[in-house]
Amino acid sequence: MSRIVVFGAGGNAGRRVVAEAVSRGHAVTAVVRDPGRHEGVRGHGVTLVAGDVTRAEGVAAVAAGHDAVISTVYRADVPADEFYTSAADALVAGLSRAGVERLVTVGVGTALEVAPGVAMHDTPDFPEEYRRFSVGHSSEIAILAGSGLDWVVVTPPPVFLDAQAERTGVYRAGGGAVLPAEEGAPAFSYADLAVALVDEATERRHTRAVVAVA
Repeated sequence: MSRIVVFGAGGNAGRRVVAEAVSRGHAVTAVVRDPGRHEGVRGHGVTLVAGDVTRAEGVAAVAAGHDAVISTVYRADVPADEFYTSAADALVAGLSRAGVERLVTVGVGTALEVAPGVAMHDTPDFPEEYRRFSVGHSSEIAILAGSGLDWVVVTPPPVFLDAQAERTGVYRAGGGAVLPAEEGAPAFSYADLAVALVDEATERRHTRAVVAVA
C-alpha cells in the first residue's frame, strides 16, 4: 500500500484519481481549496484536507509521510503562466522539504509535439487564447526539469476527454509527441487518465519525462 497525496482532488481528473487509488488499496490524502464544496470525495481510505498548491509550506505539511504526489490542479481565474509556475515552484520546494521524491502531474495535450521540435500550440493558426493557456500550463516542465524530483508529466491527447466513459484500464503511452489516433478508438476518458496517473505514482514506469497517453 502507498500513501498518495492528490492535489486538485475535486476536479474531473482528481476525483477519478482518488477513486482509482483507493480501489487499489492505497491511502489517499485528497487536497482541495474548499473541503466544504467537495464532501463527496470523502470515503474509506480518503482524508480530505484544505490546501493551496502554490504555497510551499502547505505542500510540505500535507506531503510529509507520503510516498508520492499526483497534481491534477486547474484554475480558471488565474493566468495559466502565473498559476502553473507558482504551483511548480511550490511543489518542488515543498516536496523537497517533505522528503517526497515522486511527483506526477497532468500535462496539456496541445503542448505535445506534432512534428520534431514543434508543439501543437506553435503551429500556424493555432488560436492565440488557447496558446496562452497551453504555453502557460507547460511552463511547469522547465521548473520540474531543473529540480531534483523524480517527476513525470502524464499528458492526455489534445481533445476533450470523455467524462462519462467507464474505466477500461487500457491505454497507450509514448514520448513527448501526440500519439497517432487509432481508427475506431473511443475518446480518451478521465477514468483511464486516472489509471495512468496512479500507475506512474505507484510503479514509476517513467522518470523525469513528458509522457503522452491515449
